[in-house]
Amino acid sequence: MTLSIAHLGPRGTYTEQAAIFYVNSLIKKTGIAATLCPYPSIAQSLQAVAVGYTQLAVVPVENSIEGSVTMTMDTLWQLDNLRIQLALVMPIVHTLISCASGLDSIKTVYSHPQALAQCQGWLERFLPTVKLIPTNSTTEPLQYLESDNTAAVITSSRGAQLYNLPILASGINDYPENCTRFWVVSQSQTEADYHISSADASHTSLAFTVPSNMPGALVKPLQVFAQLNINLSRIESRPTKRSLGEYLFFIDLEADTTSAQMQSALEQLTTYTEVIKIFGSYNVLPISPLEL
Repeated sequence: MTLSIAHLGPRGTYTEQAAIFYVNSLIKKTGIAATLCPYPSIAQSLQAVAVGYTQLAVVPVENSIEGSVTMTMDTLWQLDNLRIQLALVMPIVHTLISCASGLDSIKTVYSHPQALAQCQGWLERFLPTVKLIPTNSTTEPLQYLESDNTAAVITSSRGAQLYNLPILASGINDYPENCTRFWVVSQSQTEADYHISSADASHTSLAFTVPSNMPGALVKPLQVFAQLNINLSRIESRPTKRSLGEYLFFIDLEADTTSAQMQSALEQLTTYTEVIKIFGSYNVLPISPLEL
């Protein structure tokens, strides 16, 4: 059996790196091999699973510096048949790659918006006058470097190795403890054959809308979890895209949907919500720098 796994490409992205770690762990745990399938965007990676082009997708969901990856959240809400199998937490170390002779020759820096934001302080200090250009991924713009000695890209050291390009500066992210959480996602009806952890699920992710914008509309569903002693590890609002001022709420909980507490909470939650989507229960697996 060989799985196909969608991820943000092209080769060398941090998402691919997380996917490779997952594949290696899967082989050790289950003997199941996998093929990586790069896609131009996070949304397309998730859509590939939703329509059955691939069995899994690995997508970034949250960074410790810049917060949630909104494209992942919005796409997951829009697609009805996806389930989170596992979360991976990976350290992120950014490098500046360029064919320029030095920093003073650089006029343009390309990268994914998250990477640019995670290195904002370093850029302001060492490259205050350069033009910053956002791209779909951290490796997509590497193709520009050999033909432009004034351009640079913020990406991983692995990207430099894969494309045989020089590194001008390493560890340029503003905070050394920079890390990103990724989700391994499958179709909802898929059996949990791809778990590399046998322990009971530690987290559940869900999202909901409330019937109307009125006092207490959000407090009431949150009180359900408080009264049942279920801890929230994250809550975030996103626009419903229907009209200004309408929001949906994403929540990560430290509980498994199969527990009696969560079953009771979900039953009560229907009283105070308009639409609720449960994205799945899963474990969180930290990735050591030595494992990359």
